[in-house]
Amino acid sequence: MRLQGKRAFVTAAGQGIGRAIAERFMAEGASVVATDLNPALLEGLDCETAALDVTDKAALTGAVQAAAPDVLVNCAGFVHAGTIAEATDAEFDFALGLNVRSQFHSMQAVLPGMVERGGGSIVNVASVVSSIVAAPNRFVYGATKAAVIGMTKSVALDYVTKGVRVNCICPGTIESPSLQDRLHAMGDYEEARRAFIARQPMGRIGTAEEVAALALYLASDESAFTTGQAHVIDGGWAVG
Repeated sequence: MRLQGKRAFVTAAGQGIGRAIAERFMAEGASVVATDLNPALLEGLDCETAALDVTDKAALTGAVQAAAPDVLVNCAGFVHAGTIAEATDAEFDFALGLNVRSQFHSMQAVLPGMVERGGGSIVNVASVVSSIVAAPNRFVYGATKAAVIGMTKSVALDYVTKGVRVNCICPGTIESPSLQDRLHAMGDYEEARRAFIARQPMGRIGTAEEVAALALYLASDESAFTTGQAHVIDGGWAVG
């Protein structure tokens, strides 16, 4: 029970990585507040749940402050497809709002309480496709996830003496509903899936549960000496 007595707030907890994290945290004794834009996706989670649009600053701030969590997991995000030539201002603005600004607002909301209570752990979900590696047709996505890494390091440094640790997880290709949607959108599902697997040095796609295991470590006191780090979990993609 590595999170016994801790309260955790998780965004985008309805499916994929977010749900796996919420479930793992509960299994390890945490009291979890699981949120998602679509409340129907939260069915079946044996914890406190709430509908939440993380791009609504007032709603997000209010929910985070009311929860007063010891652990904040920023998992909400969206993968945009296309090169810089194809990107629109509207797509870039949307990505900044969902992938970056929501994490800025949630961290801003949770930090005063964490400091007052003597500490806490913030886990931001970034991506290996960021400032770490490039992927084709991921201009907007890569830019926003690089920003998440930058924010993580900045906040970690500013709060390193105040008991608050801030880290981010940089997943590679992970089996999830989001991945399924992207594969289907590429036209030839089977060919697209083979291509995604082919770029994985381990020869397989990762699982949400594997990412959740890393999130558990970063949320728990086992990682008490770790902050400001971008933790890559990508099956060796970034190695070379």
